[in-house]
Amino acid sequence: MRKCNLKYILVEKQQIKKFKSSYETLLNYDTFAVEHDDLVLFGLHWKSVEVNLMLNERKEEYEKEKTTNSTNSENSNEEQSEEHMDVRLKHCLAYVLHTSGTTGIPKIVRVPHACIVPNIQHFQVLFEITYEDVLFLASPLTFDPSVVEIFVALSSGASLLIVPTSVKVLPSKLAAVLFSHHRVTILQATPTLLRRFGSQLIKSTVLSASTSLRVLALGGEAFPSLTVLKSWRGVGNKTQIFNIYGITEVSSWATFYRIPEKILNSTLKCELPVQLGFPLLGTVVEVRDTNGFIIQEGDGQVFLGGRNRVCFLDDEMTVPLGTMRATGDFVTMKNGEIFFLGRKDSQIKRHGKRLNIELVQQVAEGLQQVESCAVTWYNQEKLILFMVSKNDLIKDYIFKELQKYLPSHAIPDELVLIDSLPFTSHGKIDVSELNKIYLNYINLKSECKLNGKEELWEKLQHFWKSILSLSEDPLKIPGDSLFLNSGGDSFKSIRLLNEIEKLVGTSVPGLLEIILNSSILEIYNHILRTVFPDEDLTFSKNYATKRKFNDVSQEETSGKSLHQNSVMPLNCDNKINAFIALSRGSQILSLNTTRFLTKLGHCPSACSSDLISQTNIQNMESLNPPAFIVKSKDPSCVAEVSEEGTPVIEDEKMELRVRWMSDTGKCVDASPLVLIPAVDKSSATVYVGSHSCRMMAVDLYSGKVKWEQILGDRIESSACVSKCGNFIVVGCYNGLVYVLKSNSGEKYWTFTTEDAVKSSATMDPTTGLLYIGSHDQHAYALDIYEKKCVWKLKCGGTVFSSPCLSLIPHHLYFATLGGLLLAVNPATGNRVWKHSCGKPLFSSPRCCLQYICIGCVDGNLLCFTHFGEQVWQFCTSEPIFSSPCTSASEQEIFFGSHDCFIYCCNLKGHLQWKFETTSRVYSTPFAFHNPNHSDEMLLAAASTDGKLWILESKSGQLQSVYELPGEVFSSPVVWESMLIIGCRNNYVYCLDLLGGNQK
Repeated sequence: MRKCNLKYILVEKQQIKKFKSSYETLLNYDTFAVEHDDLVLFGLHWKSVEVNLMLNERKEEYEKEKTTNSTNSENSNEEQSEEHMDVRLKHCLAYVLHTSGTTGIPKIVRVPHACIVPNIQHFQVLFEITYEDVLFLASPLTFDPSVVEIFVALSSGASLLIVPTSVKVLPSKLAAVLFSHHRVTILQATPTLLRRFGSQLIKSTVLSASTSLRVLALGGEAFPSLTVLKSWRGVGNKTQIFNIYGITEVSSWATFYRIPEKILNSTLKCELPVQLGFPLLGTVVEVRDTNGFIIQEGDGQVFLGGRNRVCFLDDEMTVPLGTMRATGDFVTMKNGEIFFLGRKDSQIKRHGKRLNIELVQQVAEGLQQVESCAVTWYNQEKLILFMVSKNDLIKDYIFKELQKYLPSHAIPDELVLIDSLPFTSHGKIDVSELNKIYLNYINLKSECKLNGKEELWEKLQHFWKSILSLSEDPLKIPGDSLFLNSGGDSFKSIRLLNEIEKLVGTSVPGLLEIILNSSILEIYNHILRTVFPDEDLTFSKNYATKRKFNDVSQEETSGKSLHQNSVMPLNCDNKINAFIALSRGSQILSLNTTRFLTKLGHCPSACSSDLISQTNIQNMESLNPPAFIVKSKDPSCVAEVSEEGTPVIEDEKMELRVRWMSDTGKCVDASPLVLIPAVDKSSATVYVGSHSCRMMAVDLYSGKVKWEQILGDRIESSACVSKCGNFIVVGCYNGLVYVLKSNSGEKYWTFTTEDAVKSSATMDPTTGLLYIGSHDQHAYALDIYEKKCVWKLKCGGTVFSSPCLSLIPHHLYFATLGGLLLAVNPATGNRVWKHSCGKPLFSSPRCCLQYICIGCVDGNLLCFTHFGEQVWQFCTSEPIFSSPCTSASEQEIFFGSHDCFIYCCNLKGHLQWKFETTSRVYSTPFAFHNPNHSDEMLLAAASTDGKLWILESKSGQLQSVYELPGEVFSSPVVWESMLIIGCRNNYVYCLDLLGGNQK
């Protein structure tokens, strides 16, 4: 306003007070009588000093511009040095460190003196440090706050206390060393490091009335709630407490806020969050919305920088002065104040709603019985609250308290009591260690035994009362009580299911539906049938009618075929359907193409019904006449999308650009099936289901929805095509397997299992049979043409993943959450062999000519011969949920891990390369030919934070990365130059893969 010499301004009435207080030192103003719609017109008169300043600034800018324009080429290097910071300049750098990637991809950060010195200077003044102060070196040298601690002390003549690690890990001993022996006055630490002392020790020593501690500066993590902070302070404590915030990429700190004494001393409960405060010396703080615009109100991402507050990241040699870096931290702005919301990776979607897990931690920490706590999103599916208790804690009490302050979708799935929180060398909570603690916890739980039917009834009543927050009176729950009528909902029913299955040590098929629809007595009887199967407990008539199999006896076959003489017509309408089907993991099925191509005068070497590689597909495409090569059915239908996602890097060899996006109504965790008819490639279709219960068929080229079909529950199973191409088959959470007509979505047949079907079907091209697993612990072979189950096999555990078919030898492989890998005869259902892996198998098995490979929750990729002999195992540091994918030559195996890496191994189990992503890799990679260079093989993979990674398959070199606006558990499928994938923001996406000459 000052620079443009503004004379008049309209101000909203409700903002007048703020306007006057903000600008009273800069200008005089007159209020005019002109008022309209709550607006007031002000006439502005700039104070003379400020006007002179303004004119001087304009003059300086003019002179600078004039000088710049007249500068010849001899001075260009000097000009660059003025406008850029150059790492090659002598004495530029102060230190170099490596970040683990909390703000994105891991980076090397080279920090200039000009960037870090303002931090040291400001903290000296802010904390009023003198030679009498004692500072504790709380941070390791690998964590940049250590630089501030060291040089603030040295430049002030203060003492720096360095403590051995053996003392740091013992809270009581550390407290004695810091506050009794050495009388530390300045402590800069993470909230986790402070919490390790425990609330009693903090109150009696660290923040007592007699403490030596003058200044406590907490940073590096979300600041504790004010309620918790006040509970830590002893009566009469005078310690100044600061919230400090920053990122390593703009080393080290960026903002500060001192908590006012009146707030700390107030006896009123304060639920307000603590603001980030004010920029430190030389620092610029901006909040930008999703479009990159700076905002003054509302939610956005923090960007940090400043003229000299810049660092060199990775290979950067020069950086423009004033560069702003994205932090990955989300905040909300209210009345000019900035409040921390959480990191991007702390924002999860649970039960269809957005949730910040740091909010759950803050609420739990505020409870009276809680010493300290942490919350994790275990395996992207369970919200776990880890808690250090002040005394013998009753879990039911904690759950009741949490229900008072949190919405249903924020209530943790499980509460785990621990002795102390694990932390990293940087003083932050060690999430990977917490996940290991939980894995051990559930393993111990599964070993617990139930002491008879009477204890089951008592425990069931206890869970019922606890979860529904009913009084713990001695009266028993009436046997005809219904869960939903007693105050239950879908969230609470899942909690009851989890408690029951933990108690009995096994999954109980069909239990969730019984909880939601039946009485407590029927729930009890249903559990009895699973837990005590040998005690002459039979199915009730009502239930048997409700979950009846279609034309299948309840007999467990264990290899006995129920219908062995199924006659299957080639297709139902006597049409020749030649097509190619693509599904996750580079699985490519070519059916009936030989007959079709023979009619056209072509004789490809592939057999008419064959599982073929991507290379074969490329060869087959070269046989097609030019009329078949269609780039777009209707170019006018290709949507221009501007806010659907973000290209992450600029120097890519390939660019991903959204071709279309289709709204499915809810999360898309299923992977797409792409069907390309050989007759008319332009009518290619994408089939995918979502949590909205919708199964959709979408035109591959235009994104136009061809049909939708509403199924009985949510869909996580990926679709499979029938041999004739006229049907698609998909499993559903309601326990049904749906057979739909591929051209219309009309229901042709449904087959009933006893529990949810998350497994995806596999089709045998030699017989047309379809194989699928269920959470009811069975595998099924279905003849969809005769609408019969051919055989049913008890697998000894829940079948979550998808079966895999080998044609030579003719084996079918199933994996269970009980840790079993089974080889089955596809024709009869007889077991050929089985292997116990010891831990759950969420990964789907994958066959190649020699071997069968599968990932395990223990972090190992296991390789077996087709005769069940283990050949090798390759170890990663976290669970493997991703299914293996093989290269076209079957010489390389690609897969992802929860350790955030994408791996490539050879057939001997030796690592070829690994690539670090920014989050867990849950989905299955897809190997494909570069559409711009057919001799080059690429790999597409997705991490759960929404990033799509395109890598060169031989070296693992990054070709491109693109970020979708939601989490991704779906796996990519690639056809021609199009990549199709589902996202948890409710959309299925089709992205064009563009080379440099196509951008």
